[in-house]
Amino acid sequence: MGETVAQAIARALKRHGVQVVFGQSLPSAVLLACETIGIRQLAYRQENMGGAMADGFARVSSRIAVVAAQNGPAATLLVPPLAEAFKASVPIVALVQEVERPQIDRNAFQELDHFALFSSCAKWVRRIITADRADDYVDQAFVAAGSGRPGPAVLLLPADLLRERAITPRHTRRVSLDRWPIDRSRPEDSVLREAADFIAAAGAPVAVAGGGTTSPAASAAISRLQETAHLPVFTTNMGKGAVDECHPLSCGVLGSLTGARSLGRRTKPILGEADLVLLVGTRTNQNGTDSWRQITPGARIIHIDVDPTEVGRNYEALRLVGDAAVTLNALCETLERLDLSRRRTARAQAEKRIAAAWAAFEADRASLAGSNNRPIRPERVMRELQTRLTPKTIVVADASYPSMWIVGQLRAQRAGHRFLTPRGLAGLGWGLPLAIGAKVARPDAPVVAVAGDGGFAHSWAELETMVRSCVSVVVIVLNNGVLGFQKYAETIKFGAYTSACHFAPVDHAAIARACGCGATVVRAPGDIGPALDEALASGRPWLVEVVADPDAHPALSLFDGTVDQNAVRDVESVG
Repeated sequence: MGETVAQAIARALKRHGVQVVFGQSLPSAVLLACETIGIRQLAYRQENMGGAMADGFARVSSRIAVVAAQNGPAATLLVPPLAEAFKASVPIVALVQEVERPQIDRNAFQELDHFALFSSCAKWVRRIITADRADDYVDQAFVAAGSGRPGPAVLLLPADLLRERAITPRHTRRVSLDRWPIDRSRPEDSVLREAADFIAAAGAPVAVAGGGTTSPAASAAISRLQETAHLPVFTTNMGKGAVDECHPLSCGVLGSLTGARSLGRRTKPILGEADLVLLVGTRTNQNGTDSWRQITPGARIIHIDVDPTEVGRNYEALRLVGDAAVTLNALCETLERLDLSRRRTARAQAEKRIAAAWAAFEADRASLAGSNNRPIRPERVMRELQTRLTPKTIVVADASYPSMWIVGQLRAQRAGHRFLTPRGLAGLGWGLPLAIGAKVARPDAPVVAVAGDGGFAHSWAELETMVRSCVSVVVIVLNNGVLGFQKYAETIKFGAYTSACHFAPVDHAAIARACGCGATVVRAPGDIGPALDEALASGRPWLVEVVADPDAHPALSLFDGTVDQNAVRDVESVG
């Protein structure tokens, strides 16, 4: 007897180097076949979280992740994380079971139009309908996910087809397509020369590195360009860690972090005065550009991106369409053949200005980062975490304030230092599952997740997943009892906030212990460090609950001159 279609699919996944599928038993035939040949099932508690786990795995491993789900309601819960992956350019192959083929369009149990469901959040949606096409469609799914601009691909699997005997195809497939990007393209030499000439001749050029520069190859390439062309480099939120933030030409994250006591308040003029801006691997989205206000009209713009539709979307630019790593390295090779004396001469002054900005930022935030007040300031938590980071530590944040705390308060220690934030759509609850996926991808690296109590409530069931699956993530919950961003945004816009912004007290440490995690509650600033040391040394899933100041908020431009009026005056008097 030959193998079934389900077994053929599992074998194809194995050929592509898949070692783990994020699933919850369904499609059962496929997952049973996977486990038989050594592919692990990491069983999530809910599909929304499973999709985010796959996202975190793909970001850190540089491998295309695989998530699986049942038809109907389970499939609908995959839409949010796939939408995040779609916007954030993360490659995921989703295997979704469908009703049996004879039952299609007959109101079968949990039948849903999956083509319509996934059309807005996936690059590619297909259904296998014959027993001889398993290898073809699995390969197509991986190519769709990992080529061009990466993103999700959805393969629909009718339940009855999975039980059929597979038909051996005439042509055997042997290629492995798990690594992304699958293809690496670059612009023509003439366009690269034009860009290099502009950079060499510029008086005050800068680069802005987005999420497309955080892979090992792209990170090394943007760092090479920083040194070769003597370029100050900013990053977007998602580009955090692409360059070493201790490098003298690194300006840190900008985006909307330009409020009081922010680094961006000090570095924003450097971008504003630039006569040339090199954009790399960024969608030039609203948060990454502070509502498209930071690049001065008249500045020359060069834009590198693998997606031709993103180049020039919001700013007319010299188009360098191609893979970030290959394009940057080719640009560096071109620059190395030019006279870069103007850039070398300007470097010392640029470094001096950037160093002054970092020093002013440290002075601005010193009272908060060193605060002994109760409830605890998040800046103090970040200072304690910073001293415990290693170059291998992966820091993951939930959406909203936690993302801003880690990108605005922590400092990358090397090029390629990984900071994961769900900034594609920025949905609450994804911090913990992103961290689980990252830890599965890199089990030897310390992984720390930072979440607020509002976002953590979306995902705390996955604490049990960590314990059951032996995934040792340290989770920091900043418990301030409030939806902070919602409260302040509503206050600024409407002069009031809704009753939904405040929560009843929750003992998150008790929930963690009930799931089998270690847990600590921190109420005094002096206890933060020992609690983090205990958690990081434990080698097991651990939750550190910090009773945080409900009035603390990141230094966002939205708050500048509104809820930050006093802080703004304080900073300006220092400056």
